[in-house]
Amino acid sequence: MTNYPILMHTVLDARDCRGLAEFYRQLLGLRYRAGEEPPPAGEPDQADWLVLLDDQGRRVLTVQEKLDTTPPDWPSETVPIQMHMDFRVESREDLERHRARAEELGARLLLDRTADDGEPLYVLADPAGHPFCLLHQ
Repeated sequence: MTNYPILMHTVLDARDCRGLAEFYRQLLGLRYRAGEEPPPAGEPDQADWLVLLDDQGRRVLTVQEKLDTTPPDWPSETVPIQMHMDFRVESREDLERHRARAEELGARLLLDRTADDGEPLYVLADPAGHPFCLLHQ
């Protein structure tokens, strides 16, 4: 028995469950839990809950289908962020490389704070609109 609950994973809501899971799978180098891989071409994808694992088999992120979700509109508070993820990179070169890769995968830039010498970062939105940060510390 442990003294505290153990975080299993973070769950993100998305209208397109597979699309958002694919974005994070590729961005973070994750893999699907066995049996949750995309269906063969031409077959319908019934995914409404997808668990992404690291190379050790640990849960990292889960995406659940939520058709009535409204994407956050950061920095406005009209539709608040509710949660976000921060991803640290090792160098400024990595920061640029990962930003470009995220955008290739469907992210969009919300804020460029790379002129900050103390903690250069980008705030991006994933394809479902959830903000996330790439930062160099």
